Amino acid sequence: MRTAFITGATSGFGRAIAFRFAGLGYNLIVTGRREDRLKELVKELKEGHSIEVHPLCFDVRNNDACRLAFHSLPDYFKHIDILVNNAGLAAGTSPFQDSDLSDYDQMIDTNVKGLLYITKLIVPGMIEQQSGHIVNLSSIAGIEVYPTGSVYCASKHAVNAITKGLRIDLIKHGIKVSSVSPGMAETEFSIVRNHGDEEKAKAVYAGLIPLNAEDIADAVEYIVTRPAHVSINDIQINPVQQANTYIAHRK
Repeated sequence: MRTAFITGATSGFGRAIAFRFAGLGYNLIVTGRREDRLKELVKELKEGHSIEVHPLCFDVRNNDACRLAFHSLPDYFKHIDILVNNAGLAAGTSPFQDSDLSDYDQMIDTNVKGLLYITKLIVPGMIEQQSGHIVNLSSIAGIEVYPTGSVYCASKHAVNAITKGLRIDLIKHGIKVSSVSPGMAETEFSIVRNHGDEEKAKAVYAGLIPLNAEDIADAVEYIVTRPAHVSINDIQINPVQQANTYIAHRK
């Protein structure tokens, strides 16, 4: 039975991916900052599936917390086959000159440094077993920049660069490295970006049908279920009404 480690599993893409993996019979290590949500997630996953689920409550921005959480894993959870680096966010919608440094710190610490902290902990085990699969949740913001998104786009460009670099460094160890780059997807993402303003968040998707968490879970499930000799390196997914990061046809 395979074991998957999913960061940011208490909502959005991470939660949907956790349920897909549970349906595949994978044992799960699920992480998140909100303990109440994490407990509820574990309960729901165990109710519907005959799998083992281990929660880790910590913030990926804190390297010490990452290390403590990882090293607390029981022995039977230390063989990790799949890592899904899903934890990520955008903060703020202002042009660069009007934006806050605290938003920059939050995005870079979560999207880039958090991914690095977790990957650095898990890769040695994958090298030792000479197998594994890392799936990084990126964004079309990592492919092209859009107005008012310079730092968020920079963080996702970094995710794409790290993904490509890992693929080169780890190929000799039989480790696959993939990324998924969604376009406009309606989860809690825009609520977080707009600092809790639900009206502004809803307006982001006005006049179009956005992607949802299940669409992204579909892609991740496809990636991790290919034959051993096949590697899906990257998948970009847009709503049909979105051409690129800043052009969308709204009805």
